[in-house]
Amino acid sequence: MKIFRRLLFWLVGVPLLLVLLLQAYFLVQIAWWVNFNPSSTSFMRHQLSVLQEKNPDAKLQHQWVPYSRISNNLKRAVIASEDDSFVDHEGVDWEAMQKAYEKNQKKGKVVSGGSTITQQLAKNLFLSGERSYLRKGQELIITYMLELCMSKERILEIYLNSVEWGVGVFGAEAASQHYYHISASALSVAQAARLAVMLPKPRYFDKNQGSGYLQRRTEIIVKRMNSAELP
Repeated sequence: MKIFRRLLFWLVGVPLLLVLLLQAYFLVQIAWWVNFNPSSTSFMRHQLSVLQEKNPDAKLQHQWVPYSRISNNLKRAVIASEDDSFVDHEGVDWEAMQKAYEKNQKKGKVVSGGSTITQQLAKNLFLSGERSYLRKGQELIITYMLELCMSKERILEIYLNSVEWGVGVFGAEAASQHYYHISASALSVAQAARLAVMLPKPRYFDKNQGSGYLQRRTEIIVKRMNSAELP
């Protein structure tokens, strides 16, 4: 009986304890970031290591700017393009996820994620880029932690300062300087919409800025921006 208990402890108790400790670590980090800005994210560090494999001296383009110094045009464009129910949901848009699942089933591969801005931030802050149900489950847990601890405004501020916008380009300020040579506060409606459209495939569009799809989608987002609600 003692042997069985020990075996159960090592097979179930220890892994469960490790999982709980990992969640506690995530929660403490998130609580810290309520008032302090993250200097980098898991995804940023991964992309830097990829770039440094080819060029050891490679560095990321990244500069944090406060929420007030990011154009409302960009905030509206990103919400309109990435998550039009951002201010209303509690972190997860289950309807969008269901539609994405059905679309992936039809295609026979993952072509759509249905992720909200909060989910994307959860993934960028802590997780790898691999696609699996286990990683998706962890993403959902972190998503609800973010929504529990942070305001929508803070979530959007961190997201806009840490999301990838090109090869080694992270955050709204670096993207504005990289593509338009202006600050993030000065982005026009059209410029902001174009940046928002780049988000699903930033490295591709960084190298293919003349894409016809990019132009057509930008025009659609410009029309949607007025209805985008800011937190």
